[in-house]
Amino acid sequence: MSRLVRIFWIGGLVGSFVIATPVAAQGPTSPVKIGYVNARLVLQGMPGYSQAESLFVAERDAAQNELDRLRAGFDSSVTAFEGQQSILSPSSRAAKRQELAQRQKALEDRAQQLSDQVSRKEQELLNPMQQRLTAVIDGLRAEGNFAIIFDVGLLAGAVISADPSLDITQRVVERLRQSN
Repeated sequence: MSRLVRIFWIGGLVGSFVIATPVAAQGPTSPVKIGYVNARLVLQGMPGYSQAESLFVAERDAAQNELDRLRAGFDSSVTAFEGQQSILSPSSRAAKRQELAQRQKALEDRAQQLSDQVSRKEQELLNPMQQRLTAVIDGLRAEGNFAIIFDVGLLAGAVISADPSLDITQRVVERLRQSN
């Protein structure tokens, strides 16, 4: 699920571009209030997340198993062809190559279908929780007059040091508990 969480919160990465605009618009003496949250940590602690993650992992693993089985079958066919091609007639060799190309295309198509299916399932399971989390963070941003709130879960390698008083993670957790 981390891929969707990263995509969902990628807007935080673009925040550095947004910061320059409020400072310039408000003038050099107006402070810009910035906060941060570890959205991934909060999301993982939300009710239903563990069950959603289990369902997603089961779906992803089933898709991966199917894809592995299909690839193994295709690889076996390629290996068999490579062993036989010297004894095949040129027309039989060309026909077998065409068959293998069609099987490869079918394998690639199925891989894309499975990837899309897994992505849809991930969105189906997580979107309600992410929307709720976003609403809480947006509310706290407005209440606290924050210009921007970064997701340090995504920026973990980029954030070297931050004032703990700007961390709103616990407030987000508390607000989510209140709304249950």
